[in-house]
Amino acid sequence: MNLVIQPGMTYYRISNLFNIPLQQLINANPYTDPNMLRIGQVVNIPHYDVQEYQIQQGDTLWIISQRFQIPIERILAANPVDPYQLRVGDGILLPIRIDEAVLSFDQPYTFSKLEEDLFLLVNTFPLITLREIGRSVMNKPIYEVSIGEGDKHVHINGSFHANESITTSVIMRFLHDYLVSLSSNEPIRGVDMNTFYNEVTLSLVPMVNPDGVDLLNEGLPEEEEFRDLVLTINNQSTNFNNWKANIRGVDLNNQYPANWEIESNRKRQQPAPRDYPGPSPLSEPEAIAMANLVEEKDFDRVLAFHTQGEVIYWGYEGLEPPEAQTIVEEYSRVSGYVPIRYVDSHAGFKDWFIQEYRRPGYTVELGRGTNPLPFSQFNEIYEESLGIFLSNLTV
Repeated sequence: MNLVIQPGMTYYRISNLFNIPLQQLINANPYTDPNMLRIGQVVNIPHYDVQEYQIQQGDTLWIISQRFQIPIERILAANPVDPYQLRVGDGILLPIRIDEAVLSFDQPYTFSKLEEDLFLLVNTFPLITLREIGRSVMNKPIYEVSIGEGDKHVHINGSFHANESITTSVIMRFLHDYLVSLSSNEPIRGVDMNTFYNEVTLSLVPMVNPDGVDLLNEGLPEEEEFRDLVLTINNQSTNFNNWKANIRGVDLNNQYPANWEIESNRKRQQPAPRDYPGPSPLSEPEAIAMANLVEEKDFDRVLAFHTQGEVIYWGYEGLEPPEAQTIVEEYSRVSGYVPIRYVDSHAGFKDWFIQEYRRPGYTVELGRGTNPLPFSQFNEIYEESLGIFLSNLTV
């Protein structure tokens, strides 16, 4: 919610009045100098929404405060009104703390739905940062969400593969539950999310491959150029359940310069629904955007969410650091997923990260079955993966 600064207001006073950690309040207003608040200036108050209320006969601020369980001081902060001059019919704003769901998760994400939900979250919870890190082949933004201020920098992404978009839902559900937990001061599985916020800086890219996800979940694109292209690649079939690639038939998780030549020689040699590594490493804008993000942010660890198998791949060519095993054992304990150190595969996102940075990288294969996994598995998969999200605080 927006708050108009009144005489005597400071960030410290606002923090106490609205029961918000001071640093979260400051982070929600990145372009405001906390030491230079001016009367009439507007600041964002995270974790709150406003409800309009019309003054009724007999109302006083005390009566309204008791009816809605809102401290009078908080009502006055949101409404620079004279408490002794309330008039029937006048409207005031009631600051309501957000303590329940803002989003629903009852269907797979499309890009437009993802964008809509991300915009809603950043407007409702202004302490998160949303930015565009690149664009897809079809010019759709690839979004990164950042939250937290800890020294531990963790990155998680989903939907590298088109027919694995349930991973986007899992990431968005965690982000949503995390924000509501911060707002309501209710822990998640006993984990205080304010502590998580203070100790972990989290980077999320919920949908690496928006064009591919929309092909699966919405069907053929409207643009004739891309309609013709995907039909040619897919042998004129409109069944895209087997489609993992981006819109021009390149497997984005075979795009990284970690023995890319091995995958190039033994996999498909032309655009295909799956398993074509592309004409060269990092030929695709989506893969480039992710590589640039990693190089910019210098993450301590990365997790790429895929489906399926309920396993966690965590090694590459013996280059992973010793702590990678400790971390994956905790991930395994809280999820029930089986850790697998080595597999005959190269050129993946986590392979490249381990090779280039010698830091822990993980490919987490959520759920079981045949891709695309039925959305009826979503709640079960989310509960399995929730422990992995939360354990990034402790390991």
